[in-house]
Amino acid sequence: MNLLISRHDKIGDFVVTLPLFKAIKTQYPQTKITALVSKINFDFAKNIDFIDDVILFDKNNLDITLDEIKQRKFDASISAYIDTKLGKLLFKSKIKKRVAPATKIAQLFFNKKVKQRRSQVLKTEWQYNLDLATKLFKDINLEFSKPVLNIDGSEQIKKFRNDFNIDESKKIVAFHPGFGGSSEGNLTIDDYIKLAKTASLKDNVQVVFTFGPDDLKVKDKIISKVDFDVVFYESVGAIIDFCKLLSQFELFISTSTGPMHLAGCVNTKTISFFGDNLFASSKRWATVSETKNQNNFMLSLNYSKEKYLEIENRLKEIIND
Repeated sequence: MNLLISRHDKIGDFVVTLPLFKAIKTQYPQTKITALVSKINFDFAKNIDFIDDVILFDKNNLDITLDEIKQRKFDASISAYIDTKLGKLLFKSKIKKRVAPATKIAQLFFNKKVKQRRSQVLKTEWQYNLDLATKLFKDINLEFSKPVLNIDGSEQIKKFRNDFNIDESKKIVAFHPGFGGSSEGNLTIDDYIKLAKTASLKDNVQVVFTFGPDDLKVKDKIISKVDFDVVFYESVGAIIDFCKLLSQFELFISTSTGPMHLAGCVNTKTISFFGDNLFASSKRWATVSETKNQNNFMLSLNYSKEKYLEIENRLKEIIND
């Protein structure tokens, strides 16, 4: 089968679709799988070994995207997330079998629909995505090996330790305080610093703060307040290289955005913060890592001191292990 799988939104959304790609490719290796992705995930998808080809969902030039899809002559498509633009695009491409969740008005453009009711949050997002495979592969086993991305980060961590003069004996505990525009489901900056200081008291731990390109204001605030040994690392390179680095960290602490999902796909231990409602919770947006590596906390906007102490105690248990 010549198969197109689409997930044309953000980094974390794409990552929780990777089990779908991997399960199909592992069990049906003769299937050629092409990913249709947004610009932010284009190079990342090209570096994943169970994805054979990648097409850019160019929202400003959809005619170019349509031509590329038509040229590939796909037998079928699976869309993990749909909107009207995508629906029209795949309908015009004349792919014979077009699988999608039976949601939104966009479902009218698909001819193989799966009723899921994701808003009920009976499963995680990655489980809902995996379920879509059964519409084309009746006998598929909805399992996948972990880590989802089995990559070698030895070169990245060696360079990282050399660049920041970090002893090889030290475990790296990373904090990513960026929050993508919403403070709900995240620690305050002061509590991130307090938590990081707790970790820094361990002689065999090196605390690292990581920042993406959109986190520079947060970075400046934290630099102005930190009074202990910290490494500040700005991730400006390729997503796959950041994944390789994350795979070598002992622990990654963040809110439930893309970087958390990147840590999850390489099976790094996580302490993660989620909004205190069902749709934003870990029941829906948990990482694709092994459950034993996940430490998920639901946080309201005005979370209590007791909730913070619960997080701090869990941190201590992990780094003392």
